Amino acid sequence: MDYKKSGGAPADKNTPKHSEHNAKGAAKNPFGAREDKSALLARMKAAAERNRKKD
Repeated sequence: MDYKKSGGAPADKNTPKHSEHNAKGAAKNPFGAREDKSALLARMKAAAERNRKKD
């Protein structure tokens, strides 16, 4: 008996086990959408200010 031929096909090696909730092209993160740099800078400045006040 040829045991090599029995059984299901092996699973792909490079496929993820699940899809990410914020994958590119999904509803929450569509292709071509870019974050606003001013919002990023405001968050960074607020974090820096909080760190200055801690010290």
